[in-house]
Amino acid sequence: MTRASAFAIAALVGVLAGCDNKQTSNASLAPPPSVTVSRPLQKTITEWDEYTGRFEALATVDVRARVSGFIDSIHFKDGQIVKQGDLLFVIDPRPYRLTVEQAKADVERAQSKLEIATSDVERATPLVQSQTLTGREFDTRKSVQRDAAGAVGSAEAALKQGELNLEWTEVRAPIGGRISDKRVDAGNLITGGTTGATLLTSIVTLDPIHFIFDGSEADFIRYLRLAKAGTRPSSRDVQNPVAVRLADEADYKHMGRMDFVDNVVNVKTGTIRARALFDNKDGLLTPGFFGRLRLFGGTMDALLIPDGAIASDQASKIVFTVANDGTVGTKKVELGPIVDGLRVVRSGLAANDRMVVEGLARAHPGQKVTAEDGTIKAAEK
Repeated sequence: MTRASAFAIAALVGVLAGCDNKQTSNASLAPPPSVTVSRPLQKTITEWDEYTGRFEALATVDVRARVSGFIDSIHFKDGQIVKQGDLLFVIDPRPYRLTVEQAKADVERAQSKLEIATSDVERATPLVQSQTLTGREFDTRKSVQRDAAGAVGSAEAALKQGELNLEWTEVRAPIGGRISDKRVDAGNLITGGTTGATLLTSIVTLDPIHFIFDGSEADFIRYLRLAKAGTRPSSRDVQNPVAVRLADEADYKHMGRMDFVDNVVNVKTGTIRARALFDNKDGLLTPGFFGRLRLFGGTMDALLIPDGAIASDQASKIVFTVANDGTVGTKKVELGPIVDGLRVVRSGLAANDRMVVEGLARAHPGQKVTAEDGTIKAAEK
């Protein structure tokens, strides 16, 4: 390499070094990134807590026969709506009808014996007074009369039992609602009675209908404290309003009321069982349907922020705040439901905090930013 070439290369390196120093100097003089900040919106809101649950029938009855016999006929269509007292099954009534006729004959026989015994006592009464008949003989006739009267009572009881069994050969709907399919066909022999009776079908009520859900222990404690403070009545004392949406619905269309809160918290799950009641005139709400319920949680003074201002730090939710000198910081927040399109902040944020609502990607904790004032507006209804 000649001396001239070496000099040229050294000059080029000097020029490049000067450019790098100039770029570094320009970078250090660049202004901080710009973000939009705003204080949270303060508003008195009606809070609704959300829970997941399922609909259940108020009453479910397994239909079983009280007497045994062969199924003669079936008088319903699988899955139809039935009314209380509707005829469902007929069990062959002929054996029970014969039993009733025999019981009637037994009653007549017992009554005939009672009439004879009564006549004997009536004829013996004056004979005892005239001492023509001994007192022992008179007592014997009275004993026979009482025995005949007891036989009449027993025969009449047997007749009533026979008539009841005959009535039970017609299996009728114990409640109104929607019936399931038949579990036996006509011609089958079924077993009746209080134990081991054959299941014939089942019926569930539809209107009204229950919604069963589990609430957390934390929510339950909060409701108790609100009730104690007088700001929200307990659902055990007042039928607080609720609303439910089905799996294919976006809005809470079905309005109901609280009906029951259990007396213990489940120690395994840390939840307490509760129940709401809904009218179901059109029969849309079906036992077993999944739903999402909103429960009135009282009124509160809340801080509202847009969901776009919330970031995640592992399992925690945070917002970026900007101090007066432009330094970015973070605050861990506890979030609540969405109200008027904005997210409720339960804790972690103060009303005078300036938080980043736009430009989160340019905000880094510990660095400075240029804060431009913005506003948070609730969604128009």
